[in-house]
Amino acid sequence: MSSTTQDEPIPEEDDTTTTQTPLTTSASILLTTLPRDASKALETATTTPVQKITIRLQPIGSAPHLTQRVFKLSATQRFETIVRFVRRKLGARGGEGVVCYVGSVFSPGLDEGVGNLWENDELVVGYAMAPAFG
Repeated sequence: MSSTTQDEPIPEEDDTTTTQTPLTTSASILLTTLPRDASKALETATTTPVQKITIRLQPIGSAPHLTQRVFKLSATQRFETIVRFVRRKLGARGGEGVVCYVGSVFSPGLDEGVGNLWENDELVVGYAMAPAFG
């Protein structure tokens, strides 16, 4: 046996003075600046280009055909922009209704974002002068 093993102190089980207690939130260090790589990542994440979506309008039932059936719209616009455009092009008055459907399947809310509705770089919107489905 060597003498070095006998000279080492035996830790006591009740000794809690050597353990570190976690820092409170108020005592923790706050970052005043972000690291360079994190700053670059945030810059590229926040500067996404505005995507334009092709909108294709199709009449349903006896709805009149529009001369301009295809146009582009920013993905950040709301669905009400399309409904207002169709109403204006059809010359619908205040009491006349225009109902718009996405892909002849459902009619989204007017506050729904256009960017959430498109598929394959195109949004097909059917329009009718009266409710056409269900």
